[in-house]
Amino acid sequence: MQRRRFLAPLAGATVLAGCGFKLRQAPTFAFNSLYISAPVTSPLAVELQRNMDAAGTVEVHRDAMRQAAGEAIFELISEQRESVVVGLNASGQVRELQLRLRVRFRLHTPDGRELLPSTEVLQYREVSYSETLALAKEAEQELLYRNMQTDIVRQIMRRLAAVKSL
Repeated sequence: MQRRRFLAPLAGATVLAGCGFKLRQAPTFAFNSLYISAPVTSPLAVELQRNMDAAGTVEVHRDAMRQAAGEAIFELISEQRESVVVGLNASGQVRELQLRLRVRFRLHTPDGRELLPSTEVLQYREVSYSETLALAKEAEQELLYRNMQTDIVRQIMRRLAAVKSL
């Protein structure tokens, strides 16, 4: 009886240890330096640079004078914010909006060889709208755009990590 009491928790621990659970680690990249070609005012490029710096394995450049220092060039082709009406009330007033953040990018080497072809990532969120709460809804929309931007940056990081060789 004593032996069974000892073996039951041990068996449970063995099952949990064998499930393959592992914390997510910082991504590894095929390149040691990256040049980000994007408008200076692009918040997405700034967040991408911050995330790449936080990963700690890649030296990131945004200065055009340092473009040749990058083993790979991340080119932000376009970044669009869209707001589309998806719902109206009986009197024709807007009740629901769909916010979209569409980003197109590509990754290539300085000599022009494509590592990732032109790729589009789209995130969208639906939000209710009320004219009486216009300022609060505007702040909510900005928060949702920031959230979508963070999601897109994470997707881009995973795609950059998927490149295995230059």
